[in-house]
Amino acid sequence: MDLQLGGKIAFVSGSTAGIGLAIASRLAREGAEVVINGRTEERVGEAIAQIKKDSRDADVRGIAADLGVAKGCSEVVRQLSRVDILINNVGIFEPKPFEKITDEDWERFFAVNVMSGVRLSRAYLPQMKERNWGRIVFISSESALQIPAEMIHYGMTKTAQLAIARGLAETCQSTNVTVNSVLPGPTASEGVTEFVSNLAVENKISAKEFEKEFFKNARPTSILRRFIEPDEIANVVTFVCSPLASAINGAAVRADGGVVRSIG
Repeated sequence: MDLQLGGKIAFVSGSTAGIGLAIASRLAREGAEVVINGRTEERVGEAIAQIKKDSRDADVRGIAADLGVAKGCSEVVRQLSRVDILINNVGIFEPKPFEKITDEDWERFFAVNVMSGVRLSRAYLPQMKERNWGRIVFISSESALQIPAEMIHYGMTKTAQLAIARGLAETCQSTNVTVNSVLPGPTASEGVTEFVSNLAVENKISAKEFEKEFFKNARPTSILRRFIEPDEIANVVTFVCSPLASAINGAAVRADGGVVRSIG
């Protein structure tokens, strides 16, 4: 299927690994000009090399900037004047008991997971409206709907993304600009894989055994019963970015492996 993304300029925040890298790579394979992002030149360079290895003809470049602060977002806007497709993917997570989540933790999570997308959307949405075409996608999580007790601050930011995306979509009435959220379920991203491996070692079991126990005890409602691959999320996101997905607007698109039981 031709997703009609040739000639579109896409920026994917936090795209040197995991879901972000998979999205950037998939968009590049569909013919989009892709700009990836990470905090260091080294990580950005490695990601560019990986995408070009997977797709020799990929049109890809990068911007090293910390999007958890306003200065980093401003640097992206300075270097990249036009964006047709904005993927607000950058994010952090950290299991921590509620009583131990400090004010600084709350502020840091909000700054990285929420304000990065707010600042970039504020910069690029007006020009999308002016050109009468654009796509903004917030990479949220099933944790936005089922707040995890082990990281409430993370769940809060994911719910906030849904509210922002829906509100922005309301401002795009009668245009060809769409704003949506995609909600991955537990995914084998770089951070999650490392986290799972460490816990498996601590519990003296294999990673596969830990995965089985995780879905039995922590995510028992999962229908998939395994960690989702980043490429599986990238496929959904890329379609949502396509002109073929013009009727999807203001939506929270679940790619959660069936973890969320609600049908509303």
